[in-house]
Amino acid sequence: MPTDEIPGRAIVTRRAVTDIVRRAVLGSYGVAGFDAGPLDRLRAMIDGTQPGVRIGLSEARLSIRIRLRVASGLPVAEVARQVDSAVRYAIRHAVGREVDELRVRVGALDAPPGSGPPAPPARPGPGSAELADSGVDVA
Repeated sequence: MPTDEIPGRAIVTRRAVTDIVRRAVLGSYGVAGFDAGPLDRLRAMIDGTQPGVRIGLSEARLSIRIRLRVASGLPVAEVARQVDSAVRYAIRHAVGREVDELRVRVGALDAPPGSGPPAPPARPGPGSAELADSGVDVA
């Protein structure tokens, strides 16, 4: 199989990059969706873009800003790291170029439907020294 590179140029639209990013983000573990304010949602309806995703695309630079909702109870930093890795891989694989700047911001935590506010942390039980001092026989 020939391995000679063919000189040329590929043009990628902002919409294509947005679709790649959207698919990579929503396929990441712990992501509940994109987070966007009312103005972003309105702009997305008018422009036909994805709310919660901003793409800066030029010949020299590719920057991506993502704002998402994370499922409650999961480590936020780990979910953000997973999203970062998934987006960088998807862009590198599909477009053949590196992401120059990628910002992942968690805007909200999503609790499952029907769940109330999180319970306050339980008070720790008596320590072993307290049990020994109390005279309680512990096996």
